[in-house]
Amino acid sequence: MIDYQTFCQIRQLRDEAQLSITQIARQLGLDWQTVSKWAKQARYKRRQSVAGRRRVSKLEAFKPTIQRLLATHAYTVTQLLSRLREQGYEGRYTILRNYVREVRPRRSGAFLTLHFTPGQCAQVDWGSWGSIRVGNTRRRLSFFALVLCHSRQLYVEFTLGQSQEQWLACHEHAFEYLGGVPAEIMVDNCKTAVLSHAAGAAAVFNPTYVDFARHYGFAIKACAPRRPQQKGRIENGIGYIKKNFLAGLELTEFAPLNPAARVWMDTVANVRVHGETQRRPVDLFGEEKRQLRPLPAAAYDAALIRPVRATNRCRVVIETNRYSVPPAQAGQLLTLKLYADRLRLLSGERLVAEHLRSYEKRLDLEQPEHVRTLLHERSEARHQRLHLAFLALSAQAPAYYEQLRERRFNLRHHVEKIVALAEIYGAAAVGRALDDAHSLGAYSCEYVANLLEQRQRLIPVPGALHLTRASDLLELELPPPDLSPYHATP
Repeated sequence: MIDYQTFCQIRQLRDEAQLSITQIARQLGLDWQTVSKWAKQARYKRRQSVAGRRRVSKLEAFKPTIQRLLATHAYTVTQLLSRLREQGYEGRYTILRNYVREVRPRRSGAFLTLHFTPGQCAQVDWGSWGSIRVGNTRRRLSFFALVLCHSRQLYVEFTLGQSQEQWLACHEHAFEYLGGVPAEIMVDNCKTAVLSHAAGAAAVFNPTYVDFARHYGFAIKACAPRRPQQKGRIENGIGYIKKNFLAGLELTEFAPLNPAARVWMDTVANVRVHGETQRRPVDLFGEEKRQLRPLPAAAYDAALIRPVRATNRCRVVIETNRYSVPPAQAGQLLTLKLYADRLRLLSGERLVAEHLRSYEKRLDLEQPEHVRTLLHERSEARHQRLHLAFLALSAQAPAYYEQLRERRFNLRHHVEKIVALAEIYGAAAVGRALDDAHSLGAYSCEYVANLLEQRQRLIPVPGALHLTRASDLLELELPPPDLSPYHATP
């Protein structure tokens, strides 16, 4: 159905401009069949509504019954459908559900506004925001958020996981940022804090988190299951972080994320005028900080502890990455202490290796001192084998070795060369040359090699005279023969 103005344009283009149906349709952006229909009309006619054309809903006759049933009891839609079927209702579940929503709208519960005194409570929770590239892999990006309930002072820290050691480390960093500890921490029912929390029963807290809370002197308070309104301050804080800091932020690397978040906290989040308190969080925090509990003298050892076995290649495998250990620990069972940013490997109570924790995958992380130790041990073993092979050459070999030690700076070089000569000339020949060199006071691998070479050299035997030219025979001068033996009297 077109309006009267469009009808007039069609008639004008048709009668005055003499355009074709196709041209009019293209110019007005209409279908050519619509233009053809209205071009034939002499006058504009509105569509007349036909009385009684409206389709009567199958539910119409049952609406009084539905209202009466809902007035007596809070029936579900499924229960109402079953009762209406008995009375002849043939409609579907969907139209019944929509009508019930109209006559019985869902009411949201009323909640009290919670008030907290300075230093009384802080609310904490995890948030997630897609993934981020870390070296050769991608990791899920998480962030830990803490809000002081009185001042709304906010702390946020981005992590590459939501494990127990990450949870505890973020708490420690938040307390250091605030310069104190609130009396209570209100948590959601995440496994790092609450193992189980049945409706109407007391929460079963994670024992590691309980020990951590005892160390810092705060009480753990768990929200009731499926009651997010009880921790509305942290829920609003997480939403604020996503909308104000993360939205539109190009996340290419993880390393600069936390420094940027710290600048954002100090220049935006905690200096804005809060919508509910109408004061800046940093100003209220100045009053609240004096009520926070002081930090303990020593930090909590927030590590995940478990046994690991080193391979015969002097490695331990942790989250697909291989970390080196000293050669003495190859094949041994060690204790792993896994922190958010580093890891330690202990043999009993003794620390044997420490590495920065890598969140990439399938890397081989080797410490140079571990390699130097192994290379030194191998070098010493090879030198020992050479020493024994040298001493086996001759009875004078130990004395010759001591003289080499005193006279030559590079002892190992001479020993290696003399042992290598035994593979060429034989052990017996080298032993005799070693004895001769010792008797001559010649202490060097070059002297021993020279003696062996001289003894192997062959002295040429004189051969017959060979003349190369026939004319040389005429130039020979022979002495006259002695014939006296022939004249002697028999």
